[in-house]
Order: sequence, then C-alpha cells, then structure tokens
Amino acid sequence: MKITLAEKELIQGCIDGDEAKEKALFKQYYGPMMQICRRYASNSDEAKDLLQEGFIKIFQNLSKFNGQSSLKTWMSRIMINLAIDAFHKEKKQQMETLEESISVADGYNEIENPLMLLEPEKVLALLQKMPQGYRTILNLYAVEGYSHKEIAQSLGISEGTSKSQLSKARALLLQMVEPMLIAIEHES
Repeated sequence: MKITLAEKELIQGCIDGDEAKEKALFKQYYGPMMQICRRYASNSDEAKDLLQEGFIKIFQNLSKFNGQSSLKTWMSRIMINLAIDAFHKEKKQQMETLEESISVADGYNEIENPLMLLEPEKVLALLQKMPQGYRTILNLYAVEGYSHKEIAQSLGISEGTSKSQLSKARALLLQMVEPMLIAIEHES
C-alpha cells in the first residue's frame, strides 16, 4: 500500500521532532486509536492510558514504519499489541478466574444478533464490564479477525482455551444484553 505525500511529510515531520506535525498526527488518528483502546479497556481512564502509551510507542518507532501497510493499520497494530501486553500484565498481577461456568446461549445467527438492536455506545459499555480475558479474546476474534491459533499464540494460551473463552464471552455478553432487550421490547 502506498502512502500519500502528505502522510510522508507528516511522518518525516514527526521523526524530525516537529511539534506541529506530531499534533497533526495525533489529531488525525486520535479517534480510530481511541476506539481500539476503548474496546480493550475496562473504563475510560484505562483507555486513555492505553492511548497515551500507544502514541508514545508510535512516535518512538515511527522511523521504523516501512509503508508495507497503511499508517492507520500500523498504528492499530501497535495499539492492539499494547492491549495484549496489558492483558498479560493483568493476568500475572491477578489470576482472575475465567473458567467459571456460564451457560452457553446459542440459537442466534448474525442476522438475529441481539447486539444489533442496541446503540454502539451501550454495547461498548457492556464490553467494558466484562472480565479482561473475555473482552480481549472477543475483541481479537470478532473485531480484529484473529484466528484462534493467532489468539493462542498472542496470549500464550491454547487454542482450546481461546475457543472456550470466546464461547463464554459471547454467552456472558448475551446474558448482559438480555435485560436491555426486554426493556426495549417493553418500550415498543
């Protein structure tokens, strides 16, 4: 993928330490990068911390950007990798029990997906309430398009654990959505 002349100038300005270019890069990519951080974070403050850490890493490594992908894709990868690192840190700090039994809710296909009935901000709020392990695997699989093999390699878990955690994450999310759907149904 080719980068535009404007992107090249923006990148070079950042590499050269031009504050105006750094601010322009930050402003241009703040929204998409914050969306990534919010999907993985437990709350707004955690998302802001991830974003700040991500932009620091982006600015430190911008000279390594080779143009093989779009700048946005490259930056997104950095943010996702930071979220994975945060997962590992959290996992080490507190071995949260993710194996608790949650009944698997099935019977929904993509067309009947109850999440489609909710506003995106409500879905995001629900994701942020989920345990970090569930949230991370759900994001990597459903949003980022990682395979279970890639998730297992990234998080240092087995493919079976990835599949199990995804199933449990979906079930928990549906369990969390159910009261909201009942409220919507009663409003109609």
